[in-house]
Amino acid sequence: FLLLTLSVLDLGCISTTVPKATANSLWDNCYISYKGCVAQLFFFLFLISAEYCVLTIMAYDRYVAICQPLHYGTLLGTRACAHMAAAAWASGFLTALLHTANTFSLPLCQGNAVGQFFCEIPHILKLSCSHTEYLREVGLIVISASFVSGCFVFIMVSYAEIFKAVLRIPSEQGRQKTFSTCLPH
Repeated sequence: FLLLTLSVLDLGCISTTVPKATANSLWDNCYISYKGCVAQLFFFLFLISAEYCVLTIMAYDRYVAICQPLHYGTLLGTRACAHMAAAAWASGFLTALLHTANTFSLPLCQGNAVGQFFCEIPHILKLSCSHTEYLREVGLIVISASFVSGCFVFIMVSYAEIFKAVLRIPSEQGRQKTFSTCLPH
């Protein structure tokens, strides 16, 4: 279930940037419209934020499967996985909505055509005239970076605990089986 969710998010992330990049290279155009930039930024942030949350959930899933196998069914049943996946999608949506609404509420003084095939927040901030709103967006970026750092630490701690648990397995065959099950995820 989580791998399917991750696959859908990966496909979505690629689908937000590759078609425009391909069209720009075919038509020798390097600009993206304002509305296209809004849509691209929103969907990219939505999908990449949700993907990072799903990766964090998958680390927890592997941790429970290896370190607490007897509790796996109660902690990570179908319903719990569905709730966690829904929370990942919702947090991705909220993150994208906050960043997109804040970024595109900035007054632009250098036109609204972005000279890139991919719309990024720093490019929009360069077009902005307002210093106050600029700082507000930078504040949101700092909050998002803190959230991403927290997820990263959680993932690292989960995998450290997994490796410690695997190394405590007495048989070499048991360790190899556990690593072969865990590593692809």
